[in-house]
Amino acid sequence: MNAQSAFQHESKRLEDVLGHIGHQLGAIGPRYTGSDFTEQMIDLQNEQRRERLEVSKREPYFGRLDFQEGVQGAAKPLYIGKAGVAHEKTNELLVVDWRAPVASLFYAFSGGEAPVAYESPDGTIEGVVHLKRNLMVRESALERLVDSYVRGQEDEAVTDEFLLYRLGESKDNKLRDIVSTIQHEQDRIIRTEKNKAVFIQGVAGSGKTTVALHRLAFLLYQYAGRIRAERMVIFAPNRMFLDYISGVLPELGVGDILQTTYTEWALETLQNAVRMDDSADALAYWFEHPRTRKQMERSSGRLKGSIRFKEAIDARLADIEARLLPEEPFEPIDRLVLSAAKMREWLATDESGEPLMRRRERLVSRLKRWFESEWKARRFTDKKVKAKAQSKLNAYAKKIPSYSAESFYASLMDDETVGGLLPASVRAETKKRVKKGLAAAEDLAPLVYIHLRLFGTERSSYDHIVIDEAQDYSPFQLESLRLCQRQPSMTVLGDLQQGIHGYAGIHSWRELSDLFEADERGYFELDRSYRSTMEIIEFANHVLRGMGDEVKPAVPVFRSGEPVDLIEVREEERLAKLADTVQQWQGDGAYKTIAVLGRTAAACEAIGERLTQAGLTASVVRSKQEAYLGGLTVVPVYLAKGLEFDAVIIADADAASYGPDDAKLLYVGCTRALHKLTLFHSGPATGLIAP
Repeated sequence: MNAQSAFQHESKRLEDVLGHIGHQLGAIGPRYTGSDFTEQMIDLQNEQRRERLEVSKREPYFGRLDFQEGVQGAAKPLYIGKAGVAHEKTNELLVVDWRAPVASLFYAFSGGEAPVAYESPDGTIEGVVHLKRNLMVRESALERLVDSYVRGQEDEAVTDEFLLYRLGESKDNKLRDIVSTIQHEQDRIIRTEKNKAVFIQGVAGSGKTTVALHRLAFLLYQYAGRIRAERMVIFAPNRMFLDYISGVLPELGVGDILQTTYTEWALETLQNAVRMDDSADALAYWFEHPRTRKQMERSSGRLKGSIRFKEAIDARLADIEARLLPEEPFEPIDRLVLSAAKMREWLATDESGEPLMRRRERLVSRLKRWFESEWKARRFTDKKVKAKAQSKLNAYAKKIPSYSAESFYASLMDDETVGGLLPASVRAETKKRVKKGLAAAEDLAPLVYIHLRLFGTERSSYDHIVIDEAQDYSPFQLESLRLCQRQPSMTVLGDLQQGIHGYAGIHSWRELSDLFEADERGYFELDRSYRSTMEIIEFANHVLRGMGDEVKPAVPVFRSGEPVDLIEVREEERLAKLADTVQQWQGDGAYKTIAVLGRTAAACEAIGERLTQAGLTASVVRSKQEAYLGGLTVVPVYLAKGLEFDAVIIADADAASYGPDDAKLLYVGCTRALHKLTLFHSGPATGLIAP
């Protein structure tokens, strides 16, 4: 079948499937507005089905795989889409859900006539592939068709034509799903079993964030009925990043997953007993005051985030538990005695898995029940004696220490075995801050951990946790999250080469992965970058040369583009030249999203003001901003991580702005660009880009 006939055939087939989808949408009927609970549940299911069908109506499928099961019979065409669609009468599958076992062949198949296999609930299914076809459907219309494999043709190699076409498209202000272009190494991660902590080291542009989001959708499909979306959580670096990725899960038919930052989650877990101390904003200080970095790297942030600090807290908690009960017996009335040994027995055996303060509450309640029982059994009647005995009971209960996370943490600063790990000035500052009801970012993990150890969590345990930009997490932060799961089920992703938070983050994935047993963890590397052109990736790799990290350089997809421009301008002309360049790019119409990255927040404010004077509409991104608006954006380079733009200007690639310790920061800036990268400098350029 030639290309024109194939296109006509697929167009006719698409029209037929859309007809079935439209018929099913029409059959759902209007929303139920009554109060009957059963009808409300049916209406909810119908609405969820309506939403899935609406997604399918826009893009029913993106791939076709002709698969012959076994050695006999004809090949059956399987159309792969974001959601399964069945014939309304015969129940025949018109579209196979991308998460179904057989759909894994579409992502894993790499050409050739050798037999292939996939794992189904019934065991291993073997067969051969006759055709692999990529289809681009936009708003219910077939736009493009690419055959990446046809059995029997001399050219058996699977090409990247469709992938390159999708990568060459312009960006908007939201991250897109990659379900139509998932690569085999990404698919392996997505389909990894649930009960593991999966660590993903992924270079810039390797799709690690979208892989993690697709993994959530896969787990909900694969373990339907055993896990629920409302018991999943995504931790992102900031609210702007959450806004940027907000469209992916709904497009995959997934809702109700909590999306938050560690700071927001920690404050809520602590029931807002503390609030953030804005004067201790380490993030901004680190990037705006580079001369203080060496001091900050040795500071309390890394110490408080260490497992050593956590283990010291564990020892103190164990000591408190061992000495929780008074040594003397409880004697509310003469000759009515409850021994301390008996109370220790109660504490050890009654709900021994409960958090310590809840066990204390149970013990006090049991003391009261014991007294009431003994009072009745001995037929005491004197109300004055009873009132006096109850006063003694209350006094005895007060001898059993009661802690809040904040009071316990503050007391640790006076404890030589715990607080002694910190400099005296840090201990004094921390104690003063916490007593005011304030917390710095470095205090949150210890506070949350202590709270969970003392009181547990009001939430049910999480079925799955996703942590993005995890290279910026401390081991103690991960330990605090481990307490919220009965068994490990995490997707932990990041890039050590983008580990720009040296005052708090990790230097090796082993710092986090070693918290889990060998059979509880998995490790994957994604070293292929799909975001940027070859020229941009090679330039960015050059910036990192000699870093000596444990990860490999990014390998670009074979997508060539324009060379990286390095432009020297006089300082007094820099802002005007920036504005001229942006105006030219916008005039050409080649780029939908353009970013100007400044070294500091103050520099970005000046750039934004100059662009406005030039008649350009620019959005200046500030700390704690909650939305990325797309279009023309001015953003400090340290807030740009996770975002991507069609074209990027590094506004100040000077030696004064980017010193030898700023390689990872400049790497982050360069790898935000998909198609075009330009760097401006006044005077000597940073040595990081020297030949």
